[in-house]
Amino acid sequence: MSLAAVPDADLPLDFARDVLDGLARLHQTVLVLDAQGVVVWRKDSAGLLAKCPPSATPRSVAHRILEPTRYEELCGRLSTDGLIVNERVRIPLGGGRTFPVEVSLTRLGGMADGSHVVALLRPIEDREQHDRQLRHTIEYLGAILDAAPEAVVALDRGGYVTYANPAIERLLGFPAEEIVDKPVSAYVRSPGDLVRFATLLRPGAETFSEDIELRRKDEAVVRVRVSGSSLVLPEGMHAGQVLVLHDVTERRRVEAELSRKNAELEHYVHAVSHDLRSPLVALLGFTRLLQQDYGDRLDDKARHFLDRIEQAGRTMETLANDLLELSRIGSRSERRALVDPLRVLSIVQSELKPRLEEYGVKLVLPPSSPLVLCDRTRLYQVFSNLLGNAVDHMGEVPSPRITVSIEETPTAHVISVADNGRGVDPAHHERIFEIFQSLGPRRDGRRGTGVGLAIVRKIAETHGGRVWVESAPGDGTAFRLLLPRA
Repeated sequence: MSLAAVPDADLPLDFARDVLDGLARLHQTVLVLDAQGVVVWRKDSAGLLAKCPPSATPRSVAHRILEPTRYEELCGRLSTDGLIVNERVRIPLGGGRTFPVEVSLTRLGGMADGSHVVALLRPIEDREQHDRQLRHTIEYLGAILDAAPEAVVALDRGGYVTYANPAIERLLGFPAEEIVDKPVSAYVRSPGDLVRFATLLRPGAETFSEDIELRRKDEAVVRVRVSGSSLVLPEGMHAGQVLVLHDVTERRRVEAELSRKNAELEHYVHAVSHDLRSPLVALLGFTRLLQQDYGDRLDDKARHFLDRIEQAGRTMETLANDLLELSRIGSRSERRALVDPLRVLSIVQSELKPRLEEYGVKLVLPPSSPLVLCDRTRLYQVFSNLLGNAVDHMGEVPSPRITVSIEETPTAHVISVADNGRGVDPAHHERIFEIFQSLGPRRDGRRGTGVGLAIVRKIAETHGGRVWVESAPGDGTAFRLLLPRA
């Protein structure tokens, strides 16, 4: 049976087929060999093996491509010297003719059976021709990139490294000269990363960026951000890819730790807020009973104390509810959709109507509005908090007015809630978005919980946007919320 006729069904089930799929995308001729050098899987998109007559290509590659003893020797080196060993051989064509091939042997992640070896073949003549075409480009680029702090690698069309700058040794532990002429797939750690990497490196791929895990020389794992694009020579020929590798291992570790701590904090806030509600309900309930059943026996001072207790309990109840809501923002249950802001604003306007009329505040809404990409409940909270904040803190001004506007840009929607009140000192613009921060009492004399604007900021950030304030003392206040359109 010829090598080209070895069926995929011969592959043992414990082999990871997604690994082999990634290899087949990166490299043109791929063989999987067992401990005796027998081909158990092959992919030959370049037709390299088709050049061999059937009689010259039995399944035992050790008999024709590599001598059995040489194959065993190279496999021994593979186990002790590193990830890859290369060997130049001449494959017989028949009639005394041969053609030179470079064989790269490696064991890749995802292979359950360590006795199997992957052999990657490429014609030496093709490589030398390609190297001549790239030589001047690499020499020119090398003079610049050798001093670059980031690791830079150039690949040919077959997925082999044609250039690596000195920074690659700090990243992977291999000197640059050991990386060159090696298949890049040997350094990719996981099957999933290999498949994604192969997809990115397809011919004609545009600029890309992806995080993958690579194997170092000491077998440690390093996570890198791979950024690259196609390498096109002046005459228009696609020559491969240029990759920039940035170590993000520490950054990912810190991000994972921050994510874990944030999750713990949100869980704690959720638990505390929930647990506070039961005693608060009891406290407020007994306060009402005291007022109803014993109010006629209390003097004015005692009734004043009860009012203060109830007021403090209501404030704490509101704070517990706000904290609970803050911990829920960004949960998986949220559903982003195109929402009509005017419908949401009409609900908030109805709820605020008694307070607006009490303080003589005119609320001006836009006559029309584009649809906004947001969770409907979160958009309601944005308007409720921003409008309520304006009513409570704009102060005593003639003809008080709050104006809502929604602007559309090519990439985002900007929601503005502006008032003509007393304004906010620029020194406090950032602080007012922090939790538990409040700029003085509200119109009714009570202090807010200091959570409302923190809720608005978290909603903006979880939707990929941001919120800021534009204000100065005596010039009114305008809150701007930017929400991406996609």
